Amino acid sequence: MLESITSRVAARVSDLIWALKVLRERGVLGPIRPDKAVRVAERYLRWGTTPALGSVATAIEHPDEAAIVDELGTLTFAETHARSNALARALADQGVRSGDGVAIMCRNHRYFVEATMACAKLGAVSLYLNTAFAAPQLAEVMERESTVALIYDEEFAGLLDAGGRNEVRRIVAWGEDGEDDAPSVEELLDAFPGEPELSPPPESGRYVILTSGTTGTPKGARRGAPEGITPLAAFLSKIPRHAHETAVISAPLFHSWGFSHFVLGLPLAATMVLRRRFEPEDAIRAVAEHRAQTLVVVPVMMQRILELDPEVRARHDLSSLRVTAASGSALPGELANRWMDEFGDNLYNLYGSTEVAWATIATPEDMRSAPGTAGRIPRGTVVKIVDDHGRELPQGETGRIFVGNEMSFEGYTGGGDKERLEELVSSGDVGHFDEQGRLFIDGRDDEMIVSGGENVFPREVEDLLADHEAISEAAALGVDDEQFGQRLRAFVVTRGGAEVSEDELKAHVKKNLARYKVPREIVFLDTLPRNATGKVMKRELADGDSDAEREKGRPAD
Repeated sequence: MLESITSRVAARVSDLIWALKVLRERGVLGPIRPDKAVRVAERYLRWGTTPALGSVATAIEHPDEAAIVDELGTLTFAETHARSNALARALADQGVRSGDGVAIMCRNHRYFVEATMACAKLGAVSLYLNTAFAAPQLAEVMERESTVALIYDEEFAGLLDAGGRNEVRRIVAWGEDGEDDAPSVEELLDAFPGEPELSPPPESGRYVILTSGTTGTPKGARRGAPEGITPLAAFLSKIPRHAHETAVISAPLFHSWGFSHFVLGLPLAATMVLRRRFEPEDAIRAVAEHRAQTLVVVPVMMQRILELDPEVRARHDLSSLRVTAASGSALPGELANRWMDEFGDNLYNLYGSTEVAWATIATPEDMRSAPGTAGRIPRGTVVKIVDDHGRELPQGETGRIFVGNEMSFEGYTGGGDKERLEELVSSGDVGHFDEQGRLFIDGRDDEMIVSGGENVFPREVEDLLADHEAISEAAALGVDDEQFGQRLRAFVVTRGGAEVSEDELKAHVKKNLARYKVPREIVFLDTLPRNATGKVMKRELADGDSDAEREKGRPAD
């Protein structure tokens, strides 16, 4: 017993020493005036590791540095702290208390950040709504989560009216034409001026990030603040962001990937450059203009940037870019190599999910050596590949992926949970490790089909089709087949008007994979249906009229 306790203590000490080393290397821990150090330490004890602490600490240490650059201008850390304090007091005046739910339906701009900080300072629960929601999805989520207030961009007012819940206190963030009767954030800030600090709430604020909803209604994944500094160090040890640098965050802030860079950017005192809508040239223009060192994207954004005319890309100097941080959906090896060939070996790809946070991170070296890999396990995370009975499988064998770390979610807000294996949470995917300990994702565990008695995962066929010179993107799903029981139906988008036939693509698959993996049919589309974070909405592909879509965008024979 004593030996076990001693071993655990030694491991924690070792982790702490390692974490401190990483944070010093990244500039998070550096020289600080003694009086400021005392003030920051006192706030840490009061607020814990929440966005509220990030707001307070950066205002103390770096008050005059730029915190947010958006289409309205620049805000310093001191200004952001004071504004979020005022918004917190305004929300409290409207009856929001610790533990209450506050929905936030905002694009990437200052009000998203300030609303999040204000909720953390009140101990409220922030619920981040997908800006691509339809009215029925919005109504269902709002009803399920029982929010008491809603902070939203005015462009969504009609959608919210259709979604009901008129009793919720409504506050306009980004205004459009000013016709909404709800008070605006700016009006509330004017009503509660000054910078008085708030007292910490009885319990730390939490936040709820919705799952992507690619196969059903989005679920709310509840999270709290991690304890200690190890998760931050683990992230930064693999994705080398540094303190006081500038990051263009193009990934939606309401999604776990964009949100993580906002939250983890606070201890870095990083400047966030935000734009409400992603446009490929605007994104690289922002990197060039602000000499940004980091660009945060989902893979489909990378694809759209690479589809820009070479002359357009050449207008913008991206030599400052050291980190392109990608996540949110599958990153094909061919896309990764094209990006690095164009912009240098600055690509880092995180594999994870809303529920497990991160599982592995691929560095440029990983992706050059093993295209398509999801990378290696960062310190503090456990990843196991198991069979259907929960038994761990040897290296090279495909099985279900279970993940454990300090960032794993606490369960779904509407009840229920992801399947767990002791302390590990299912990622919902299947995969395998290679001899170097790199993870490869073979597909979703609920997408596997049995064709001719063999297990087939769509991901393998999707990646192969996407690697074809005439194809820019591909998706596949299972359909019934009289001969094999099930076969795949593939959906493809051609690259730049390239001409390729269905038979040519089938022959390409047959040349590289077993016969039972060849799609029964290949449907040509103009675009694949995607959600706001770039994930393919396979539910829409399955529900669509494939016969009618078959000729859409198909090159002439």
